[in-house]
Amino acid sequence: MTVNFPDAAGQIEVPGNLPAEPNAFIGRERDLADLVAMLGHVRALTLCGPGGIGKTRLALKLAASLASDYPDGAWITDLADADAAERLVPLVAATLGIHAEPDQPLSDTLAEALRPRTMLLVLDTCEHLIEAAAELVQRLLGLCPHLRVIATSREALRVRGEVIWRVPPLGLPARGDGDLPTEAVAGSEAVRLFVARASAVRRGFSLSPGNIEAVADICRTLDGVPLAIELAAARTRTLSAEQIRLRLARRFELLALGDRTAPARQQTLRATVEWSYDLLTPPERKLLSRLAVFHAWSLDMAEQVCADDEIPARDVLDLLTTLIDKSLVIVDGELNGDGRYRLLDTVAELAAEIATTSGELPALAAAHRDCMLAMAESIAARAYVRGDPPWHERVAMYHRALAERPNFHLALGYCEQQGEAEAGLRICDALSGSWLASGDVAEGADWIDRLLAITAQVRPHVRARALAVRAELAFEQLDFEGAARHAAACLELSKSCGAGNPATALRLQALIMLMAGRADDALAQADAALDAARRMADDWETGVALASRAAVLAGCGRVAEAGRGYTEALDVLSDNNRWGLANVLYGLGQLARGRGDTAAALRYFSDALAIYRQIDAKPEMARCLGGIGLVAMTGPDPAAARTALAESVRLNLATGQRLGIARGLGALAALWMRSGEQERAIRVAAAARAIFEAIGVQPAASAVRRLDELISSAPIEPEKTSALVSEGKAMSVNDAVRVATIALAGSGTAQASTAQASTAQAGAPPASPDAGTSGWPGPLTDREQEVALLISDGLSNKEIADRLSISAATAARHIANIFVKLSVSSRAQLTAWVFRSAGPRHDDPGANQYRSDWPMR
Repeated sequence: MTVNFPDAAGQIEVPGNLPAEPNAFIGRERDLADLVAMLGHVRALTLCGPGGIGKTRLALKLAASLASDYPDGAWITDLADADAAERLVPLVAATLGIHAEPDQPLSDTLAEALRPRTMLLVLDTCEHLIEAAAELVQRLLGLCPHLRVIATSREALRVRGEVIWRVPPLGLPARGDGDLPTEAVAGSEAVRLFVARASAVRRGFSLSPGNIEAVADICRTLDGVPLAIELAAARTRTLSAEQIRLRLARRFELLALGDRTAPARQQTLRATVEWSYDLLTPPERKLLSRLAVFHAWSLDMAEQVCADDEIPARDVLDLLTTLIDKSLVIVDGELNGDGRYRLLDTVAELAAEIATTSGELPALAAAHRDCMLAMAESIAARAYVRGDPPWHERVAMYHRALAERPNFHLALGYCEQQGEAEAGLRICDALSGSWLASGDVAEGADWIDRLLAITAQVRPHVRARALAVRAELAFEQLDFEGAARHAAACLELSKSCGAGNPATALRLQALIMLMAGRADDALAQADAALDAARRMADDWETGVALASRAAVLAGCGRVAEAGRGYTEALDVLSDNNRWGLANVLYGLGQLARGRGDTAAALRYFSDALAIYRQIDAKPEMARCLGGIGLVAMTGPDPAAARTALAESVRLNLATGQRLGIARGLGALAALWMRSGEQERAIRVAAAARAIFEAIGVQPAASAVRRLDELISSAPIEPEKTSALVSEGKAMSVNDAVRVATIALAGSGTAQASTAQASTAQAGAPPASPDAGTSGWPGPLTDREQEVALLISDGLSNKEIADRLSISAATAARHIANIFVKLSVSSRAQLTAWVFRSAGPRHDDPGANQYRSDWPMR
């Protein structure tokens, strides 16, 4: 097939009625190429998508590209104005110049006339005549062997042989944590369209440092929908890009000035969305308006929140399916095996407006709040207990809590607006693990502060638990004064009501005292935290308290006792949430590093890192990588240390961990100094020193002294050193990280680390090592060691048998032998033994400086 793309000079001369392009066709190069290839093999193609997505424009471009391959031409019939099914066939016939014959249905005459023709027919805007359009296309394809049909519709025709192509939004610029690269933004399809249309109405308009972020945000806010972007670009006639961005909160008002010559449904954004809404059945309209209460959702969530006597839960699936078919609901991938759905923002805005007008929105918001509260508390109740569920299910819970964060924000906002402080604080308590693991502690602290400020009555034990979480978040923010204040308030309330979470408050107080140099008080408080946890009969808190006490012992120089304490914590947490297990392994790594046992330190840090990666706990990943990097600095491979430290610094930057950034930069400065790049080393060291000074916390004092010594040791003239120090202090944090980590991308260790991260983010358990892990202490054979590792990964007997291609009976015999040889009686005890005894399981040099405090949760 010859593919001819029309150029700017005009259309290729072929029969037909395709209109000339009014302006340049922007983007969709890959879509167009794929569709051209596809039409060589299929006879019916339907371009589906919501209003304004660009179905018609893509169909016209595709037809024009292929027109020369059809001797009888390419023709388009616009069905938008056909107000009844009976009008469809006459419109198509009139387009093709075919007239009715006496005593014969026009559809028969049309089919007879097209039978010998090799022709491409475009049927545009079929959704309101969907059944009639499907019947006509099926008939014509059956009788006209050389006919190809391209249809555009918001739902599929559902005819035999039809290929459905869901027209996607235009490509959007990625969100960046720092400055957006101009070329990356300018190259995205959505931005290219905005700039092209804006420059057509405002001479000289172009991307610049002053408007690039605003343009990128406009395109993201409008979901990459071409019609919406074109309407927004038209506003550059009188508004700046920043003004447009700020006014998009009222997008239906802003985007109400379109092309006067366009069909009425395409002149404004509201008209486009309302056209689709008007074609729905009453139950479909009702469900669509109710779905506006979500940010995104699963089927179960929709059934819980949107079902009632009008829409029974059993009908939600079928109605949701029709809304997907009609391109009003977007399938947004899967999460833990469940389909996820969302509304485009433009559709969601109209749906919410309708729900508000109907008076349903308050009840929907309350039902949504109840759904999210139940979900959060269910996750928290199952994630921190011994035994079931297995680890891979707990990993899925972490991912679920993170993915539902926007819905939790909606629920918390509702609680704040309605003065429902208790429900909001319960959500915060349940989400504490997610906030701490992801590093979003500032977000959690802000929500708790806002809810605690509400004067509504809250039961004392609920407030006490919220204060414990608030203290923990403050501790992670290095706000030790605030952490102590909230912990004291928690203890006071817990004592008065006999409930709450005193163990958390006491262990935080112990660590704060340790950092203040009050070792004896810290140990007494750590003992009290352990007693409180045991009285609560909470295995998770008991394990965490044991590890916290071990950290205090280590800080007091009682290293042997600290090791025994961490080992006891391993026994308690090994059959619990592996996040806690990873925290203990990190503490053991710190002990091993302190006593110079680099092999053990690498083993503990690497095993902890593998667990952290599975739940994407970035702050704790950075700490582990920092430990690995510091250990590697003492070895013969400085490149491995730099790679590790660079990854850690980037993770700390992504989560706003300034202390981790400063420590990582300090270590990288030392490495650059060793490699002979003194000027870079001084600039990076000065940047690290500036961050330490800005933080102003106690752990920074010794680090600042080391940086000063590093700078003064450089064999450079004082004047030059002073200039470099000034330059380093003036650098932004982003620039400092860039300078410190330059030329490190693409190394083998970085690639290996990235591959492992990808595996972990997919929710897979860490890979077990190959058979033959000789060198473990103890009597196990290579095969028994392999089985022990799989048990420590949480696999059942059957899963172990499947993984090793052995029978379940053989796996059971191996396990029985292992229990006898090691004198253990449970999988939990065996898991603890594996983490104490196994050699390094993951070769993952990473990066950053270690923290002296132990990550709490």
